Order: sequence, then structure tokens, then C-alpha cells
Amino acid sequence: MLFNSYSFIFAFLPITLVLFLGLAKLRLLRLATVWLAIASFGFYAYWNIAYLPLLLISIVGNYGIGRQIERAKPQTPAAKGLLYLGIAFNLCLLAYYKYASFFANSLNSILATEFTLPKIILPLAISFYSFTQIAYIVDAYRGETKAYRYNFLTYSLFISFFPQLIAGPILRYDELLPQLRRLRHFLWNPKNLALGLTLFILGLFKKVAIADNLSPWVSPIFTHADSVTFLEAWVGALSYTFQLYFDFSGYSDMAIGLGWMFNIHLPVNFNSPYKATSITDFWRRWHITLSNFLRDYLYIPLGGNRKGRLRQSINLLITMLLGGLWHGAGWTFVIWGGLHGLFLTINRLWQQLQISLPKLLGWLITFGAVVASWVLFRAPTLEEGLAILQTMVGIKSMVLPTAYQPILGWLTPLGVEFKGWLEFPYLPPLGGQKSLLVLAFLLLVVSQCPNTQQIIQQFKPTWWVAAIVTSLAVFCLLSLNQVSEFLYFQF
Repeated sequence: MLFNSYSFIFAFLPITLVLFLGLAKLRLLRLATVWLAIASFGFYAYWNIAYLPLLLISIVGNYGIGRQIERAKPQTPAAKGLLYLGIAFNLCLLAYYKYASFFANSLNSILATEFTLPKIILPLAISFYSFTQIAYIVDAYRGETKAYRYNFLTYSLFISFFPQLIAGPILRYDELLPQLRRLRHFLWNPKNLALGLTLFILGLFKKVAIADNLSPWVSPIFTHADSVTFLEAWVGALSYTFQLYFDFSGYSDMAIGLGWMFNIHLPVNFNSPYKATSITDFWRRWHITLSNFLRDYLYIPLGGNRKGRLRQSINLLITMLLGGLWHGAGWTFVIWGGLHGLFLTINRLWQQLQISLPKLLGWLITFGAVVASWVLFRAPTLEEGLAILQTMVGIKSMVLPTAYQPILGWLTPLGVEFKGWLEFPYLPPLGGQKSLLVLAFLLLVVSQCPNTQQIIQQFKPTWWVAAIVTSLAVFCLLSLNQVSEFLYFQF
């Protein structure tokens, strides 16, 4: 069941919300929590009921291990053994269901062997709920979970709460468990409902009006990586850059909005990442909860920046390589993560020189590096990704539209060719000139305009605001004829 589907908007959400608030109004608080947990498990099972047993096994196993760690004395061998058991439990589930085929195929390629595995169905959201529970196990070992009263019911809801279950944000126990025990979580709050509904609609608009309409611009170019022109390669790269942002940030906005409807505050996952003026700044803004997880549970335990510059660089590379692998079982994801590790290392070394760049130049370098890395992230294979990158930098022949020849004709002696728009078969059907204007407008939006969180902070329930939000909602609902999954569902 997708957030952007009629079944969710007109059936699941209103039924779940009305029953939850109704039970809470009758002071049946425990029953309201039970209902929300049942609804969340039902939401997950709707995709494929075969996924549900693994989720339940993961929840039961991690809850039991976490409780045993809490009962053991902190930092003792027994507690450490349980910690390793919990981490291994989660990583083994991930390794088998998400990476077994990738590892087997890689070994076959390297060793010329023929290892075969039975077909493995990747369970939905396993990366997200596994990381959430690894964080819980580690925090239990650190003695940080004892301060919060919780039981198996609230822990189960913490993991399965449907707005964040499928594609995050990645939660920590102290971000949700305490809220589930507060009385105000069960109280009718018109302001939270209005804010949540508004943010949900804004996120839905990002997905339906922007991300889904960019998808047809991306696929033809990445499918024909070897034959696209300079202009087409850039259109494909920028289209995917914006598609991914509006798709994933749209989901995150919808998740936060849904949380508000149930009086739950989920963490912000995006803060205008394409405004970043350095790659470090980018990772403070992009997929914030994943960045925080990698920092707190991988980079810092590896030593962070406490053991010298060389060790810091190695720690950054390891962290980002594993972050890339988390996104998907493929070498393109690993190399994407490695590139960002390299970018972060260069950025740290540059900071140590204490030489500041003009903000515009810093933004251009950062945005260019991010766009180039997204090409490898999206490409089906490394070879196809490299082919598009080579075209983008002009290593292959550079062909531009004849409309630009009066301005750029002086480039002809350098090997630049000019052809009519019909000679660019992979440009969007909207038309070459119009598609470039759309991309320029989107670039202006993501780099200069306030983001949805900033917009919602200025929210005031006036008639004209209600009219705008209602118009966006009607447009989105009329556009749901072809419902598409969110891009991060595949990760």
C-alpha cells in the first residue's frame, strides 16, 4: 500500500486515525496503542504477507537481546557478547536477504566459479528496520535505554510505526519510545492534524507532480548510455538528481505529516541538500537520519577523527563504502559510496588548509560532484555510468542544438557540432528547449527557495492557505491514475 494511492488515502488512513483517536477519547489508551500496532503490521503485510514473519522475528529477537543487555552489567563481557550477538543477528538477516546473491555473483565473476543460490525475495524495508534495531542494541549496551519505560508492545510499535517503516526516517529509541508513553500522544490535537495534513499534501505534490513526471525523462537516457549526446547526458543526470530528491524528500514529508496526525514528531530527514556549499554540508542536509546513524554507530566507533589524519580518512572511506552498500547490492552503489568518502576526505583536508572558497564556487563544485555521483548511483552497470559521465565531460563527441550556434559557434573549431532538435531522440517529449527551462526552474527551486519544513513553520490557517493546499490536493488526487513506488523502496 503506497502513500500515494487511493486505498491508503481514502481507506487505510482515515480508518486507522479515527479508530485510534476514538479509542483514545474513551480513555482506552492501551487498546489504542494495540490498534495502531496492528494497523502498522497490516500496512506492512499488505505489500506481501510473506514479509511479515521476518519482521516479527527481527522485532522479537532484537527486543529479547536488548532486554538481556539491559539486565547485564554495563561494559561487562556478558553485555559485550550480547551486543555482538544482536549486531550479528541483524547483519546476518541483511547479508542473506539483501546481499547473498550479490556476493555469490561477485565470487563467480572473480573466481570463475558457478555458485548458485535459490531465488531470494528481498523483504521490503529490511535495511531500514535493521539499522533502527542495531541502533537500539548499541544504545542498550551503552546503558541509555534504561531511562525509558517501555514494553514489547511499545517497542513493536516503535519499529513498525507505518509512516516511517518502509523508507524511514531511521529512528532512534529516544526519538519515538518516549512519545508513545506521553498522554498528549492520545489527545485530539486539531493543530497537529492540520499541520500533518498540509505537510502530507506538500509531500504528495512533490512525488506526483514533480518526481513522477521526471521519471520518463530519466529512463531513456540511462537505457541508451552509449549513444546519448552531451546535452542528453546532462538532461538525464539533472533529471535524476531532481527526481530522486523530490521523490525521497516527498516521502519523508508525508511520513512526518502522518506522524503529526497521530501526535508523533518524526525527525526531519532533508534540509535543502542542494543548497550545500561543501560535501560535508551536503551530508548534514541529505538523508539526515542515515548520516547520523553512520556517524554515531560506525564512523565514531572506528575512531572518528581522534587518531590522526590518515586514520580519519580511512574511517571516512570505510563509513561511506558501507553506506553505499547499504543502499543496494551492486558495485555501482559501493563505488558511489566510495566517491563520497573520497569527496569528504578531500573536503576535510581542504578545511585544514583554512582556505575558504567563495560560496558560489563551493556550491558549484559540490553540486557538480553530487550530480556526477548520482549518475553512477542510477546507472544499471558501472560501464553505462562511466559512458554517461564521459559524455557529460565532453570526452565523447559534443553535439549541441543549432539554436545555440549563434552564441556558441566559436566552439566549432574545438570539435563541437550543432544539430537540430530532432537529432536528439532521447530528450523529453516535452521538447528540448522547454525541458531545459523546466530543469533550470527546478534548479532555482532547490537552490534558492525555502523547503517544505520552512514553509510549514510559517503555516497559518487562513482561507487563502486553505485554498492553495486544497487545490494541490485535488490536483494530486486527479493525478493518481498511475501509482508509482517511491525510489527508496528498492533500497
